[in-house]
Amino acid sequence: MAKILAIYGSPRREGNTSLLLRQSVKGAREAGADVEEVFLRDLKMSPCLEIYGCRKTGRCVIQDDFQDLYDRILACDGIFLATPVFFYSVSAHTKIFMDRCQSLWVKKYWLEGAGEGGERPLRRGLFISAGATKGRKLFDGMLLSMRYFFDALDTALWRSLLYRGLDAEGDVLKHPEYLVDAHGAGKEFMDPTGLG
Repeated sequence: MAKILAIYGSPRREGNTSLLLRQSVKGAREAGADVEEVFLRDLKMSPCLEIYGCRKTGRCVIQDDFQDLYDRILACDGIFLATPVFFYSVSAHTKIFMDRCQSLWVKKYWLEGAGEGGERPLRRGLFISAGATKGRKLFDGMLLSMRYFFDALDTALWRSLLYRGLDAEGDVLKHPEYLVDAHGAGKEFMDPTGLG
């Protein structure tokens, strides 16, 4: 059974990206996945202090809730990550998490000597985001960050579900087709040609 790590990056437990991710989790579970859910807002995590203690072992030396999350990342077969848009970027909770994963980048590229364009990533990732505005470039910066972030986790960015015009908590409920889309992506993630 594939193990999926679903990471909620919204400051709101019932925010739009949380509701969307919940649907993807439901779809993946229906397709046979073992899904573990993590709410970043509930964790005590320092930002990266750039002290490079990770250069010795590839593991961050700051002792907080990231240590457990690090182990969960290494143990999973796939990653779902959802965050709302904040100033054309990810939420603060998500950014702290991403920056702490610099230790995995150090492990992969400095300690293990992996080069860009090397072996194909071992797993796939699903990214979900929602933003209030309808700007054409709303997700451009985030998508570039996600591509390189997932690479540091030995994960290929398999699909991105991006929704504009969602701001107030529950706005996504006015668009049931988005929830159906997210549910379907979770199921498809487990397709036999992929992880299942």
